[in-house]
Parts: sequence; C-alpha cells; structure tokens
Amino acid sequence: MRSSLTDTFRSRSVRALTLFAVGALVVGCSSAGTAGTAAAGAGGRAAPVKVGLVYSRSGLLAAYGKQYEQAFKAGLEYATHGTDKAGGHPIEVTEQDDAGDPAKAVAAAKTLVGKGCKILAGTTDSGVALQMAPLAAQNKVLYVSGPAATDTVTGVNAYTFRSGRQSYQDILAAGTLLGDAKGRKVTVLAQNSAFGQANVAAVKSVLGKEGAHVGSVLAPPSATDLTPFARQTRAGKPDLVFVAWAGATAPALWTALNQQGVLDASKVVTGLAGTASYPVFGPAGSKVAFLAHYFPGAGGGNPVEKAMLDGITKAGGTPDLFSPDGFTAAQMIVHAVESGSATDTAAMARALQGWSFDGPKGKEQIRAADHALLQPMFTARLRGTSSTARPELIGSIPMTAVAPPAARTAG
Repeated sequence: MRSSLTDTFRSRSVRALTLFAVGALVVGCSSAGTAGTAAAGAGGRAAPVKVGLVYSRSGLLAAYGKQYEQAFKAGLEYATHGTDKAGGHPIEVTEQDDAGDPAKAVAAAKTLVGKGCKILAGTTDSGVALQMAPLAAQNKVLYVSGPAATDTVTGVNAYTFRSGRQSYQDILAAGTLLGDAKGRKVTVLAQNSAFGQANVAAVKSVLGKEGAHVGSVLAPPSATDLTPFARQTRAGKPDLVFVAWAGATAPALWTALNQQGVLDASKVVTGLAGTASYPVFGPAGSKVAFLAHYFPGAGGGNPVEKAMLDGITKAGGTPDLFSPDGFTAAQMIVHAVESGSATDTAAMARALQGWSFDGPKGKEQIRAADHALLQPMFTARLRGTSSTARPELIGSIPMTAVAPPAARTAG
C-alpha cells in the first residue's frame, strides 16, 4: 500500500528523484480545435478524440490497474452522460498493458501517439510515470497519471497532470495520527523502488525537520521472504514505523511484522490498502493506525461517489482503493476536451489548470501552479475479525490541510 507520514502542513516537498531521458517521437501536428466545437472528420462527422490507456493489466500491480480501468469506464460514462462523447467528439480508448515495466510503457505510448492519440492516461507504477511524463512533453500530448504516487510527477512539465494522490499527501494525512515527532526515532519500511524511495525522502524532509531521527529499511521489490526485513526493523527499536508498500507481497509483509513483534514493540502507521488486504491484519489491525487515500464510503456517499460505486458495480466490477483515480481521470479528460480543445493539447492543459470540481472523494482542485491534485484524505481503523474486517472512518481531512507545497511547473 502506498503511504507516508507527518504532523506539519508547512514542509516543502522533496524533488529527489531523477527523470529519465526518453527519445523524442516525431508526430505530425493537426489543426487546433476550438472549445465547444466539433472538428469535422470523415463524412462530416466529428473526429474522434483518441485516448491511450497505459496501465498495469499484469504484473505486481495488476490488481491496482484493474481498479483503475474499471473506474475509468464508469467515469467516462458519468462525465459524458452515457454518450461517450465530449464536445460532440467520440472518445476512443485504446488500452495497453505496461506490466509495470517502464520500457514497455514507453514503447506502448510511442505507438499510441504515432497512431494519433492526443491523450495518455493510466499509469499505475511510479517508475513508469517518471518515464511517461518526459515523453508526453516531448510529443506535446496530454498525460494524466493515475495511482502512481511519486511526488516528482507533480510540476514535472506543462503537459503532465495526475488523477490520484501523491506521497506527500499521504504523509500529511498520516501526520494527523502521529503527535509530536521531536526526538523520536522513525523507520520507514518500504520497497527499494521509485515509490519507496520517494516515501523515504519525503518522511526525512518532513519529520526530520521536526526533529525526528529518520532511517529506512528497504526491501527489493521482488522479495517474497520478508521476515529478515521485519527483524531488521524490530532490531532498530524505532518509536514509529511507517510502512510504505505496494503490490501482491503486502500480505506476507504484515504476517512477518506481526510474527516478529513489530506491531507490539512500536507504533505502526501505514496506508489502508485495498479490500483484499483487510483480512491480512486480523486482530493485529487494531494495533495499526491507518491513513486512507480511499475506501468505498469514505466520500460520505456524495452524488459523484454514488455514481462511481453504482457504475463500477453495474458493470460487474468491485470498487476499491484506486477507483477514484480512474473515475477522476475520465472526468478530467472530458473537461479538457469540452472546455479546452479536441486537438490542441496546450488548450486542454489550460482548461485543466485551476479547475475545481466534485469528485468521488469530495471537493477537488487541480492547482494551476504545478498541476497537483488537491483532494481530501481520510484516517481510518479496521474493525472485525480477519474474515469480516472492514474500515471505519475516523476523520476526513480537507484538501487544503493536505496540500503539498507548490512547485512551479516546468515547461
């Protein structure tokens, strides 16, 4: 599960990750459309807006990718009022599996752009997002990243946006659970990946400045025996353990932490993962403090959340942790076309900058300065036995209270 922590709302975000250079792809330019108009295609019909959905259909984050894809379809139906059209233009979506591999994602994206896609969306993995964002800028296509949480995507360029939260927002949400960090020893337990490293850097930036001594225990993403890392965490005798974890090995991690006594020896804070992870905690769930990006019902049953839940369920899917990311991406794309352009991606980006809207989680806003998606976050506890465990909302944190520090968007 993707997570982070803090108890200050004035710290600056970390820009510690290096963007990877991606070869430019030469793409032919089409004439700019005007907001609210439908450029003619073959036979006088409005030309379609081609969207490439690049996400983890397979690989370690396939469960997250499935949540995203199901919710994207529900969001497109909602935002287009069932027409699958924006500004009179049909929205044509082509899906590609990146399997969590940046090289596969870039290859798929280049193919999609070469076939006329003006919009790319979907990314589940932070490492993939760091490769996709430069490609979007080089080819001047709109890119809406999904569950990928690395802070570095925010403000990376004028064409890149995000439909999910970022690590800093996790950290700020967790900060409401922590109390005073001064003089305390904090260990970040994470995978040695772009996501994990971003969490370590952010926690050091935030809690380190508040006087905490921050260290880390990093496991290879491919590791399946996590007992050694649980032992290493316990041996460090931390006051606080912040767990930032993603993917299918999460159950093994929590089993190891419980067996090695980490949950009893230290205060443990983590993000609430998807519904499949709830039984893993069992009785130990009461020992863990959870920050929550989302769980069904966290939005208080607002009309947009209800539409998302109903849309996913009606199509045979299951609402979960990253459902808002897919649903919101569809809302953003439809707004970019209707209020910006069907062909001019710079106009699409301008339409999204500063846009305030009602999302599944509540009131949200795309910050014009750096394209951060300001959104509410939640705190929760797990109730019930391992087979019946369900999240209980403790509190909803307004988007302004968990807004990451602003950064100027690169060109």
